[in-house]
Amino acid sequence: MKTMRMIACLSLAFAASSAFAADKVCKVEISGTDQMQYDKKELSVAADCTQVEVTLKHAGKLPAQAMGHNWVLAKTSDLAGVASDGMGAGLPNNYIKTGDTRVIAHTKVVGGGQSDTVKFPASALKKGEAYSFFCTFPGHSTMMKGAFKFG
Repeated sequence: MKTMRMIACLSLAFAASSAFAADKVCKVEISGTDQMQYDKKELSVAADCTQVEVTLKHAGKLPAQAMGHNWVLAKTSDLAGVASDGMGAGLPNNYIKTGDTRVIAHTKVVGGGQSDTVKFPASALKKGEAYSFFCTFPGHSTMMKGAFKFG
């Protein structure tokens, strides 16, 4: 009886560790500058990722109120609308309209020397869909944008 319980416990432990091992977090980093540019024009993650973790670093020196940056992910077709609506949301809302379902993920707005990380499920993405990342600080999305590839 004791052996049966031990086998059952080991089986549960193995199942839990296998499920944990199957979770694949894909991490990417990007930097923004005081010159209103990201250091990358494209980011990509593999289709076998279960979670995506993006870290935004502000490599400049200016404060968030003057030259803040965030990292926002949406379908490419939604970029202009998300950026436009974000302008009206203001800095306290990280220039993201409250409840905007077009936004898949976003960081907070950071200033010089700061960073922020966002983690989201890869299940929010569809292989073959066109996605873009961009900054919604007013006026930045025209220059600070790039393609986000999944798959």
